[in-house]
Amino acid sequence: MPSAADIIKDCISEFSRLQDWMLPIKEVAPDTYRSMYKRYLELKVTLSSLGVNLTELDMIKE
Repeated sequence: MPSAADIIKDCISEFSRLQDWMLPIKEVAPDTYRSMYKRYLELKVTLSSLGVNLTELDMIKE
């Protein structure tokens, strides 16, 4: 079973990577962006519930 630290590390990596993909496609592929945004919200809730401060990590401002 993964430790809390491993879960946090993996979620932060996915959260950051997902945002890197989301930013350039927002205007080009809005349907894809909306799909990615759903996962972004899931990760944001997960990280927040684990006590991670997302102030510095969150690049999506909506």
